[in-house]
This record gives sequence, C-alpha cells and structure tokens, in this order.
Amino acid sequence: MRVHPAILWAIMAVLVITVGVGQSWSLALSILQYCLISAVVALGVNIQWGYAGLVNVGIVGFGALGGVAAMLTSVAPYHPALEAGGGRILLAMLALALVIAAIVLARRKLRGRWRVIAVVALIIGGFVLVRRIFDPAVGAIEATDAAKFGYLGGLGLPIMVGWFFGGVLAAAAAWMVGKITLGLRSDYLAIATLGISEIIVIVLKNEDWLTRGVKNVTALERPVPAEIDLQASQWVIDWSAWLGVSTIEFASIFSKTMYCVIFAFVLAILIWLSERALRSPWGRMMRAIRDNRDAAEAMGKDVKARHLQVFILGSAICGIGGAMLTTLDGQFTPGTYAPLRYTFLIWVMVIVGGSGNNWGSVLGAFLIWFVWIEAEPAGLWLMSILTSGMQDGGALKKHLLDSAPHLRLVLMGAILLSVLRFAPRGLIPER
Repeated sequence: MRVHPAILWAIMAVLVITVGVGQSWSLALSILQYCLISAVVALGVNIQWGYAGLVNVGIVGFGALGGVAAMLTSVAPYHPALEAGGGRILLAMLALALVIAAIVLARRKLRGRWRVIAVVALIIGGFVLVRRIFDPAVGAIEATDAAKFGYLGGLGLPIMVGWFFGGVLAAAAAWMVGKITLGLRSDYLAIATLGISEIIVIVLKNEDWLTRGVKNVTALERPVPAEIDLQASQWVIDWSAWLGVSTIEFASIFSKTMYCVIFAFVLAILIWLSERALRSPWGRMMRAIRDNRDAAEAMGKDVKARHLQVFILGSAICGIGGAMLTTLDGQFTPGTYAPLRYTFLIWVMVIVGGSGNNWGSVLGAFLIWFVWIEAEPAGLWLMSILTSGMQDGGALKKHLLDSAPHLRLVLMGAILLSVLRFAPRGLIPER
C-alpha cells in the first residue's frame, strides 16, 4: 500500500520536532542542517542514476573536490609560502602541460614504432623534468611555518563563492572521468568512479602544499555570525532572557537556523531546476535512453554525449554539497572522507526515497540521516533497558553497551532490505 507523500513528510517533521522537544532544539537543527546537505548530494546522484541509469560510486571524491574548492576559495593566501615555492609550482604545472601537449602531438603526427618510442621518451623525460621542478618547490612550501601553515593558502574570497567553484571543480573532474569511462558498460563505470574517487581523496590527504593534508585547515569563514560573537550581542541577551534560555543555547539555535535557511534556499533552487529539467523534452529523452539505450540510439540520439552531460550535472551538484558541508563544519579535513558516509549512505538515501523522483531522493536523505544520527542514542537507551537486570561490571553487559552504537549499521541494512522487498521503487516512486 502506497503512503501519500504528504503523510511521509509530516512523519519526518514530527520526528525532528520530537528530537527538539525530547533532547534539544540545537540538536534537532543540527540534524536538519545535515539533512539538507545530504539532500543536495542525493539530488545529484538521483540525476545520474534516476534520470540516466549511471552508476556513480565515487560520490566521496566529488564531494571532497567541492570541499577543497570551498577551502581554497575562502582561505587567505599565505605569502611566505608563495614566495618560497609558488612560482616554481606554476612552472612545474606549465612544464606538465607542455609535456602532455607534446605527447598528444606525437600520437597524432607519428605512426608505428616511432610513435611508441616518442611517447615513452616524452613520458619518462617529462616525469623527470616536472619532478625536478616540483619537488624542491613542495619542500620549500611545506617547510614554511609548518606547524601553522605549510601550504599556499587560497584566494581570500567569501566562502559561499566557493560553493560555485566546488560545483565547477567537480564538473571538470566529471568531464575528464566521463570522457574516458562513459563508453564502457555500467559496471566498468562504477569501478572507474570508485577508483578515481579514492585517488582524489589520497591526493588531498598527502599534498600538504595544497590542502595541508591530514593536518587539516581550520577556522574557515562562516556565512553566518559565530555563536561566540552572538553571545556578546545585547539583542541576544535580551531575547534569551525573554525566552528563559541561556545565551549560549539561543546563540546556537539562531546560528543553526540561519544555516538551515541558506541550505534550504540552495536546495529549493536545485529542486526547481531539476524538476523543470525532468519534465522537459531533455528529461524525457534521458529517461528514454535509460530505459532502452539501443532504441534511443536507433532514433539518432547521441547516448554517450547525453550520458556525459548528465554525469557532469550530477557531479557538479555533489560538489556543491561537499562545499556546503565543509562550510558548515568550518574546517577541511581530508581524513574524514570515507566511502561509508559519503557514498554508501547517499545511495541508500536515493534507493529508499525513490530513484527517478527528486522529492523522493530528498525525503530519503532526511529519513536516512535522521536514523543514522539517532540510532546511536536509541541503541544506548535500548541496551540500557535490556541490561538493567544484569550485574554491573559484567562482561556481557559491558559488551552489549559498547556495541550499542553499531545499531546504526544494522538499521541501515534492515531499512534498505525492507524497502527493496516491500517498496522496490522507493517511498515516493517515480511517476
């Protein structure tokens, strides 16, 4: 039996309100923030999978590119590092571009074994040349006040500009990946996106001169006032006294509400654009290609070009979501980009909500993230009840209480299996 979408959204609202009343409104708003960001990323994946049937299991990589774009856009440039090795980094990039151009030219102009010899010689010689320029520059940059900086910094622009650049950077990466892999079968595309996303994350973890690596970049610019600044404002003090709450709590609620408004505005624009695209002739063409690729090709449609187009669009939205997440966290931490959180969960959101339906993907994002966060305290509460009659300090009781946080993984599997069994098209199916 299908449940009306309005009822499902009402249940979701009740769940968030219950957390606000039963735990704290600050926690409820925090959950809502991440729900909105997850919905943006799920919308991007739904465009790829729901519209065109493309399997992208490299979501974590495109989200990380969005995060690094937000960081590099907002962080001020560190001039001592630029003076120490910035020029040589640019020179190395120029040398790399010239080597690539020479390889492309050799492949076009030469034939037979001379082409092979020339390409191999250019690859080896170019590698040696670039590394001789690049390595000393990296060493000089990372040695510049390594405890606090040790990287070039960024452009010093407002961080919300980085959301746009996050989408652009992810789209550029998707174009390169798509040009190579979209002519392959869907399973090869999945393998390629998985491998490339891991390469992206590994590069961000290790290139300290660019991203500071695992030392992280903290104290990023915020698009809303910081809680500590709000606490000193007289109007916050007055409102806190009138509402009967502490200034700390009121400042936290106000700041998170502002974040939610901004994120909801971005999500609303993306949904509006996605719905218009889905209902347009372009959207009907994409679904026709998804349902019967051979028939679409027979009717003259350039399937590979359309797949590349939708792959770029979906990845760009994932990049925007990654930039929004970095902005909310206030720091860029490459070590936290794990496929479980940034790929597996997003796919569960799309499947549970209903692939091919934009509103279904958004609902799935809200529901799955809510369960992911609340499963741990719910598991601790459940285990404390089940073990209340056991002896304190017992091995079994300790094991059960320590294992309670893992209930979220069990719930994710149970929810996914239940939906695949009883509602295979998702909670809000595609029309």
